[in-house]
Amino acid sequence: MAMIDEPLYPIAVLIDELKNEDIQLRLNSIRRLSTIARALGEERTRKELIPFLSENNDDDDEVLLAMAEELGVFIPYVGGVEHANVLLPPLETLSSVEETCVRDKAVESLCRIGAQMREQDLVECFIPLVKRLAAGEWFTARVSSCGLFHIAYPSAPETLKTELRTIYSQLCQDDMPMVRRSAATNLGKFAATVEASHLKTDIMSIFEDLTQDDQDSVRLLAVEGCAALGKLLEPQDCVSHILPVIVNFSQDKSWRVRYMVANQLYELCEAVGPEPTRSDLVPAYVRLLRDNEAEVRIAAAGKVTKFCRILNPELAIQHILPCVKELSTDSSQHVRSALASVIMGMAPVLGKDATIEQLLPIFLSLLKDEFPDVRLNIISKLDQVNQVIGIDLLSQSLLPAIVELAEDRHWRVRLAIIEYIPLLASQLGVGFFDDKLGALCMQWLKDKVYSIRDAAANNVKRLAEEFGPEWAMQHIIPQVLDMINNPHYLYRMTILHAISLLAPVMGPEITCSKLLPVVINASKDRVPNIKFNVAKVLQSLIPIVDQSVVEKTIRPCLIELSEDPDVDVRFFATQALQSSDQVMMST
Repeated sequence: MAMIDEPLYPIAVLIDELKNEDIQLRLNSIRRLSTIARALGEERTRKELIPFLSENNDDDDEVLLAMAEELGVFIPYVGGVEHANVLLPPLETLSSVEETCVRDKAVESLCRIGAQMREQDLVECFIPLVKRLAAGEWFTARVSSCGLFHIAYPSAPETLKTELRTIYSQLCQDDMPMVRRSAATNLGKFAATVEASHLKTDIMSIFEDLTQDDQDSVRLLAVEGCAALGKLLEPQDCVSHILPVIVNFSQDKSWRVRYMVANQLYELCEAVGPEPTRSDLVPAYVRLLRDNEAEVRIAAAGKVTKFCRILNPELAIQHILPCVKELSTDSSQHVRSALASVIMGMAPVLGKDATIEQLLPIFLSLLKDEFPDVRLNIISKLDQVNQVIGIDLLSQSLLPAIVELAEDRHWRVRLAIIEYIPLLASQLGVGFFDDKLGALCMQWLKDKVYSIRDAAANNVKRLAEEFGPEWAMQHIIPQVLDMINNPHYLYRMTILHAISLLAPVMGPEITCSKLLPVVINASKDRVPNIKFNVAKVLQSLIPIVDQSVVEKTIRPCLIELSEDPDVDVRFFATQALQSSDQVMMST
């Protein structure tokens, strides 16, 4: 929307600009339409600007798209809702152009305007527009008309309603697949406005035609219609009309339709209810899990936990688990990855015994998968299994695999493990952590990849928060501080970063006695990067330590660094000194 203080263009200038060869000029003037309308006033906008836009036959899609968007919010500039119908002619023209995104935007704007129009105007202007588009010679107009029926229908008198239902039915049988696709896409919205008595008759017969369409692109859109119509119908009607369609679609010859069923299955189950799901949809789902096409198996595998929640544990173990075992060794890594991302959620559904007997071996095989994404998806959901089988069993069975992954050659896998360590630590307890995972946490601080070192520093801080400063003083601080003498400057920088993170957790006493001396010592380092990081760390320590320590230890060090030959070191040291001055003034 243009700002009010923009120059107010008279209509003559607009006409010149809209005929200009430069597309950017044309675009700018379209985007300023609201400003121009304000300058002209409501009456001249209706009588001059809108007719001019209706006749404007710009052939650039970008300009047309901008016009379709602007007109959707133009009601206030033409004099309010009572004059909204003057906006329909230019949008009707835009609804018939060849470019899809322009048509979609024009339909969106028409829906927005139609939703605000008075009932009388809808009957006199909007419904005839929908009928003209639906009878359009060129298929683009018919495609656009499908998206307008749900706005037109509720206000129509009874005779017109019958006519609109008939027209929609004809659009669903149009010669052009694009029109049938649009009718299938919008069927749910239209059906929601149709009275219940006509829903079972007219709408269901339209729906059945679409489900038997010879184009798979139309049938797959009808799958979405299953879920939308299922929510509108009574349960018994849903079972008799929708369920057979879903079962047929799950065996459709086109893999795209089967993929759509697999993707929408949970919504379809909700539509038909739990009982028919158990009796009719379980076999259909098992077929999808064993489909020939990897894409269908991926979609089905991703819904396995949601589907099991609808079933009772016995049914899930009997029918779904065998398929899950097969999928865990599927030839496609993407299928295994989709399974790994949801399989942990099955543990609470199946209960402790079934998880230990049936699921744990699958978890272990996925944890050792050759593809990192599969392993990652298992690691990130371990807590769901821990709630079911308890930490002892989890640590015996899965911990060796976790330790192996902590040294994985893919850094993203190592990163996922690090981010999971604090949660694991809180679940395993301090004793177990010290034995098995403590050394790993220190090892990561010397990793070759920066993201790992950075995450390891954060990890150390979170562990100190979890187990407390006393534990950290014994198990973390000595080992971290030893690494400040590492010959490689990048590792020394990591330690400085770890110190700045640990200081707030450890408190002023330990910071002054143990951490600060190490930082001050590092200010004598020969590498400028270390020195300016020292300045940054000292700046972060100023609010933590006592004011006397700042005066005696930190400021002298920073003054020395502010005279360093390196420009970056001087900059950060000066910044830290200014910060220290502000702290002193505030106290």
